[in-house]
Amino acid sequence: MPEALAFFRGNVVPLADAKVNVMTHAMHYGTAVFEGIRGNWNEDHGKIMIFRMREHYVRFLQGCRMMMLDIPYSADDLCEITTDLVAKCGYREDLYIRPLAYKSAERVANLKLHELASDFTLIVNPFGAYIDAEGAIRCCTSSWRRIDDTIIPPRVKISGHYVNSILAKTEAVLAGFDEAIMLTQDGNVSEGSGENLFMVSNGVVHTPPVADNNLVGITRDSAITLAKRELGLDIVERNIRRSELYLADEVFLTGTAAHVTPVGELDSRPIGEGGIGPVTRQIMDKYLDVIRGNDPDYADWCTAVPLESW
Repeated sequence: MPEALAFFRGNVVPLADAKVNVMTHAMHYGTAVFEGIRGNWNEDHGKIMIFRMREHYVRFLQGCRMMMLDIPYSADDLCEITTDLVAKCGYREDLYIRPLAYKSAERVANLKLHELASDFTLIVNPFGAYIDAEGAIRCCTSSWRRIDDTIIPPRVKISGHYVNSILAKTEAVLAGFDEAIMLTQDGNVSEGSGENLFMVSNGVVHTPPVADNNLVGITRDSAITLAKRELGLDIVERNIRRSELYLADEVFLTGTAAHVTPVGELDSRPIGEGGIGPVTRQIMDKYLDVIRGNDPDYADWCTAVPLESW
């Protein structure tokens, strides 16, 4: 049977034993960096396919450098730790893989990163749909503006800055929407609360530049590659104003958790026909095939993990 395990303090242990003290610095100040990595179950092959794992760990280590998190692992080491843990857990379903590097010092009232010890842990959870909606989702423009790079760098996944996204997502859901769209301080479109954003107008795909304070998304890069290579579409990275989204033919979001998610409505205004647009549909269908290791042209994006026998 599947077993809930974690990589914790250098060893694989039962998940229930992977605990930290309430004095842990990261718990009080958000001094941690994480990644979200998808493991997708392929029933035909009897394997978990981990999507673009190494790219995630390269970004993870960039975040560690930003936060002065000194962990003794390279990207290759982290990939090996991950495939070993996924195999040992034995889940036969889609997974969310969460590595976390954190300031593990049991100290409060210390705001000096260079004085604090660091550690690394990894957990694996069964994980289905991120957004509880079928078809195109309903979004609103958040009243919470996206943090700026001069405040906390948003290009990597620093735990503390996700309060910004959490406030926006909670506001949207309590107002009856599925997701929030966040703007920069200058009023440009940045991203969703946990996804990058794309807009389709007159057969051209537009997306905000990373300079507009969005995450350097792995799924964003995948969608750009698929749109160019498979559909022959032009991709334009530029500033996008909120009102442009209302007039777009299609809008969709991308993220490890959200995959490719069509937006049918923004601020009670339909986007295009209000459903899943043709460009979004093609990118979404191709992406969902690729992440399960079913397309040999993108085999290098997937790491196959045969499960240990029960």
